[in-house]
Amino acid sequence: MDRAAEILRNIDNIVWGPFLLLFMLGTGIYLTVKMRFLPLRNLGYALKSVVTKDPNAKEGGKGDISSFSSLMTELAATIGTGNIVGVATAMVLGGPGALIWMMVSALIGLATKFAESTLSVKYRTVNANGEISGGPMYTMQNAFPNKKAGKALGCAFALFAVFASFGMGNMTQSNSISSAVKETFGVSEGLTGLIVTILSILVILGGIKAISKVTQIVVPCMAVFYMAGAVAVIFMNIGNLPSGIWQIVSMAFSPRAMAGGAGGTIVVSMQQALRWGVSRGVFSNEAGLGAAGISAAAANTDDPVRQGYISMTGVFFDTIVICSVTGLALAASGVIGITDASGELVTGSALTIAAFATTFGEWGGYLVCIGIVLFAFATIIGWEYQGEKAFEFLVKKPQYCIYYRFVYALTAFVGATCALDVVWDFSDIMNGLMAIPNLICVLVLSGTACNEIFRYEKNKRNNK
Repeated sequence: MDRAAEILRNIDNIVWGPFLLLFMLGTGIYLTVKMRFLPLRNLGYALKSVVTKDPNAKEGGKGDISSFSSLMTELAATIGTGNIVGVATAMVLGGPGALIWMMVSALIGLATKFAESTLSVKYRTVNANGEISGGPMYTMQNAFPNKKAGKALGCAFALFAVFASFGMGNMTQSNSISSAVKETFGVSEGLTGLIVTILSILVILGGIKAISKVTQIVVPCMAVFYMAGAVAVIFMNIGNLPSGIWQIVSMAFSPRAMAGGAGGTIVVSMQQALRWGVSRGVFSNEAGLGAAGISAAAANTDDPVRQGYISMTGVFFDTIVICSVTGLALAASGVIGITDASGELVTGSALTIAAFATTFGEWGGYLVCIGIVLFAFATIIGWEYQGEKAFEFLVKKPQYCIYYRFVYALTAFVGATCALDVVWDFSDIMNGLMAIPNLICVLVLSGTACNEIFRYEKNKRNNK
């Protein structure tokens, strides 16, 4: 097992190495420039579109759920433990400056998320049950210039997405829930796993409509709950905030810099800050992975560009808002660089708990635990739909999806009760491999995405 874990860790490092990170950043920069910076320029319009109805929208849009519900399902899958554990890990292994690179990757990722979601809506189909089926795999199959290559890329993406749904979307999340609940409240992993499995079955058996009903309530509530706690930590440590911000900014661009909290010191380079900031940023908001396009395709909308704008706000909410607040809370509380009893650097959820403890004492652990539980459970049900649609693409028979739902829910119990070091690495690899066919597709069809956004802008101007 140790040998297998070592092999997977090496593969993970290769997959998430400089090539993939540069591929993602390069694609985002290329799309941003080719679209004349419209995703950035229209971010305010996109945020407004989330909560208002487009006065120029036509009747007759097809879809299974509302645009807002689609975004909440997308956010349910992306807002997870990465917003709590991932930020803390990045700011220890990459230094406080990693937070800057998380923000940069998010701003660049707006165009990528817009393009993959717009294309997913444009090329979605209706399955034998009369339900919407869409996502990058359908875009590749239906719109790629070379049909054989498009079908092969679509199958590869769907296969990686199914594996990722069971791993990163399910088992690792349920494991985070059971570990947090046991450490905080002393509840056994088996009991927690049983509860998570039952709740998952109750939600996902109802399909996308049931999932969206839950996510449109859970996602806003959990975001407000966690944000309120993090903002309180920042406010109570406001005196330390300027120096914390200075460390974040200076260490993002320093060839070699040092930072430390009350109990230790970390030394990192700009390359480390960039590597961990970009990789954790992508892990958090999933811009470039393509999975969000599956949820976007389910939206009841008459125009793919409007849904593309709404979908890209997921990057803003996930990384620019929630991750940045987490990072500022860590920096202001002065916990970055502290060590545990054995002299090891504290990272992950333990570091976030330490930050919350500066304001809430022992209740800080309870707050972070509740945040992890809500975020991780939302990820489980959000990823179910994305994995199910990828599974449907592979088997071509939507009636088989009921078996996927049962197996997916039962897998949550396995994740909650087993050690998952190997699964974490395997899931990370599947996430990275998803991005490759998706980015190829987005680049090949970038002209189509640009034509769509330019058409939409022209219509907006004409209708003013």
